Amino acid sequence: MSGMLDSGARLTTDTGDEVAVAGMLGAGGQGEVYRVKTPTGDKALKWYYPACATPEQRHIVEGLVGRDFDDDRFLWPTSVVAGGGRSAGFGYLMDIRPDRFKGLPALFRRQLRTSPLALVTAGLNMVEAYQSLHSRGIAYRDISWGNIFFDPDNGDVLVCDNDNAVSEGDSTGISGTMEFMAPELVRGDAGAVPGTQSDLHSLSVLLFMLLMNHHPLKGRAELEIRCLDEAAEKRLYGKRPVFVFDPVNDDNRPDPVEHGTVLATWAAAPPILQKLFTQNFTEGLHDGARRVRETQWRHALSEVRDTIVVCAECGRQNMTEPQSATPGVCWSCSRTLILPPRLVVTTLRPRVERNLRLRRAAKVYGHHLLAEPARHRYDDATLVAELVEHPQKPGKYGLANRSGESWTARRSDGTAQQVAPGQRVPLRAGLEIELGAAARAVVRAD
Repeated sequence: MSGMLDSGARLTTDTGDEVAVAGMLGAGGQGEVYRVKTPTGDKALKWYYPACATPEQRHIVEGLVGRDFDDDRFLWPTSVVAGGGRSAGFGYLMDIRPDRFKGLPALFRRQLRTSPLALVTAGLNMVEAYQSLHSRGIAYRDISWGNIFFDPDNGDVLVCDNDNAVSEGDSTGISGTMEFMAPELVRGDAGAVPGTQSDLHSLSVLLFMLLMNHHPLKGRAELEIRCLDEAAEKRLYGKRPVFVFDPVNDDNRPDPVEHGTVLATWAAAPPILQKLFTQNFTEGLHDGARRVRETQWRHALSEVRDTIVVCAECGRQNMTEPQSATPGVCWSCSRTLILPPRLVVTTLRPRVERNLRLRRAAKVYGHHLLAEPARHRYDDATLVAELVEHPQKPGKYGLANRSGESWTARRSDGTAQQVAPGQRVPLRAGLEIELGAAARAVVRAD
């Protein structure tokens, strides 16, 4: 594949380091991406097409590099790179995307093996990634399926193409991708500019597509369009947008034949998620202040992740309503689900209650013991407790202490025991555990 830069071409970063082009990795709407050799190892270089290599774009990239934003969920610009002669122009360096991260188009085409647990985790990670930008006064402006990658095994995410993010209130640059743009931007309303408020709409569209495998505004109305040109897209996404599951307007319902997937995924979604999607794509379509905030998505997605259960009949994972004792039926085999015991973790100051279904190999992490964690992390470094099966008594389970401090456990009869790190306490209804000084837990059988 040939590109704008020759293999072996030498370029210079804004810090004076020399980089050498090793080969082309791919191309997009704004430029091409190359693997380059640098003094600190291989990196990726995005090199802008001449039409996109504007002084305005360079100013944006220089501003992003100057922020020195360090977050492992983003391939953030780290250096501006310039060249001369045939290589005249500019670009920027970033880390190379690891192979384990896959694009969402592959998910939509059903080319990836994943699970509800990984998808919900990915959704939560997406929300927190964009929230970290918004909390710093940065609007992404082009949230879409093309700019984010995820690990289908564990739900880790990586946000790419961060060179269009700008400070809130800066109206320069692009407005977004039509399918994900807020209706007021699609219509071109007076005073409407891309920012964190419009990002909230784009984020909700992305979450809907991730979890429902369908666009929230593509129902019968799209099927009636003979030519999906720009004018038709503006009607669909801006002038007359209607949520496919709008509770009072059925003009754009999914077609039973053409849209069977979204009918099934919506039916399998717990009410806590259905409610937020409905709010965002009814009230939020017409009033930006009514769009679902990141904190609302964080709460709902973390709760749903903690209460996913496995069907005893077919082994499929099912999302459940977090605080409901009604089991529901499996989305795959239609058998009634069996709800495992619930571990209710309560932080003390301030008091926040979390519900975790004790499915096989269930785990409690450090963020469960915090009233408002900065980030939800699901890795062994933050593991606090784990459901384990007794080695000599199959079917008997206990909660193993994976933290660095002892617990105090009290049974329903009032007797107490100390549970040192590495030890386990048998699982019984009514069991209460002091998980350090900041949180308590109790086992409840629904």
